[in-house]
Amino acid sequence: MTKYAIVVETRRCIGCSSCSVACKLENNLPDQVWYSRVETIGGEAPNTPAGEYGNNTLDYVVVQCNHCDMPLCVAACSTGATYKDDETGLVLQDAEKCIGCQACITACPYDVRTYINGDPIAVLDWPVGHPNAPVHLADTTEKCTMCHHRVVAGDVPACVEGCPARARFFGDLDDPESEVSKLLAEHEYEVLLPEEGTGPNVYYI
Repeated sequence: MTKYAIVVETRRCIGCSSCSVACKLENNLPDQVWYSRVETIGGEAPNTPAGEYGNNTLDYVVVQCNHCDMPLCVAACSTGATYKDDETGLVLQDAEKCIGCQACITACPYDVRTYINGDPIAVLDWPVGHPNAPVHLADTTEKCTMCHHRVVAGDVPACVEGCPARARFFGDLDDPESEVSKLLAEHEYEVLLPEEGTGPNVYYI
């Protein structure tokens, strides 16, 4: 099994949300559904600075499924709809098996899963994105797949490809020569909510 990860260089992130838009288009996400989002650190609202006038900071954090080593959402799912892929190690969702109980949403400490309440509403009048992108069904839960359909074809996730500031990097941590392995070896890094013990695979340097 590989150990795919995304590394985010926070100093490069400009908060443009291009990663979120690239993800939405690639995965043909329904209206109001986002697999990836950009949050402002410390501000009272999105794109508002932290601190006081004359001493302000404006920093961002991108949030998405962390494709954990020990995902709590998988443990909480009673039907096997949420599962860890044996080949890639990514945490995936089988919409056909999902009964919409939302136990996975409750279990996830990162608030990165969403529920499709009723028939999904398309953003456009025609489908966009990859033909192998996830299927969207009524009354089911969804989440980032780290673009599994692209990864198995040898490509990088859409959010990585779509970042104009090149703040996002993707690769296999089990390969010491991969870009992500080298970045983590050379820099101090953080993960979100390490106290949860999930072993997240999105890193921030």
